[in-house]
Amino acid sequence: MFTFRPKYGLLAIAFFIIEVLIALYVHDSFVRPILGDYLVVFLVYCTVFTCWSTNFLTAAIATLLFSYLIETLQYFHFVHLMGWEKYRIIAVALGTGFSWIDMLAYTLGFLTILWVEYRRTGLLYKQSFKN
Repeated sequence: MFTFRPKYGLLAIAFFIIEVLIALYVHDSFVRPILGDYLVVFLVYCTVFTCWSTNFLTAAIATLLFSYLIETLQYFHFVHLMGWEKYRIIAVALGTGFSWIDMLAYTLGFLTILWVEYRRTGLLYKQSFKN
């Protein structure tokens, strides 16, 4: 079901701008390949949570699974198999090389989202008093 959460929409736009700036201007061995993958999880999560009427846990898990799917497609050289390597934007968006470090970055991004959302909603605090 569709919903609209403007705060998450603004966050998605901010993360998109950060990702574009990293892609255009940062060419190092940490920020672009690792921090960029960590932050892209926030971009996807905020985009999903802006529009999708669900709880944050479902959105976060869907984001993590989507990230893993994209990385797995890189393992199988999906862009090359589809003949899309000549389309730079697709090759950059989907990626062309599998990395376990990327999987770790996605997982850390997911865990950070859970931590932030549990803190924001107070669910972690409320659940600790149920026992």
